[in-house]
Amino acid sequence: MEITAEIVKELRTKTGAGMMDCKRALTESGGSMERAVELLRERGLAQAAKKAGREASEGVVETYVHANGRIGVLLEVNCETDFVARNQEFRAVVHEIALQIAASRPRCVRREEVPEELVASERRIYEAQAANEGKPEKIAERIVQGRLEKFYQETCLLEQVYIKDDKKRVQDLVTEMIAKLGENIQVRRFARFEVGEEAAASQEA
Repeated sequence: MEITAEIVKELRTKTGAGMMDCKRALTESGGSMERAVELLRERGLAQAAKKAGREASEGVVETYVHANGRIGVLLEVNCETDFVARNQEFRAVVHEIALQIAASRPRCVRREEVPEELVASERRIYEAQAANEGKPEKIAERIVQGRLEKFYQETCLLEQVYIKDDKKRVQDLVTEMIAKLGENIQVRRFARFEVGEEAAASQEA
């Protein structure tokens, strides 16, 4: 049975598990929705969404400096208790996310944080590209939506492909840790610095 995006989305809606976790469960279950739900529950991944609304006011601020001091990252990740904040597995995942930020240059944590004017600007560019390619209106709109999705996946940290496993998104790392540690975990904010970045941007403007 073909594992379509619609089936994966349906399982995600039912369980709150990560996209790649849902796809793997459906593949292992031969496309059976019921068995896929069971697999996710067995692994604790189906419970992660229920924890998302709980307050996360503890956590850590991770610092990472790379490339002989040319790139630096400050990252805040929150959890519910100081006990988890001191957990080595939690801290290891936070460090991995900091590495992701250094390597992949996200602008925001999640798509809701992308400025509306930036999204509108990107949409206009994609619409112009589709028009220049001579695409019919209905096809052009699908192309624009597809390119916007790719923009979000490149721009938003949680939607980026994990640099050490292209079968996972960064959100999947967070979801797996929620399931393992039993607490709500939230990537709160980050700042990325690169020597000469602002100066180069100013010269190009």
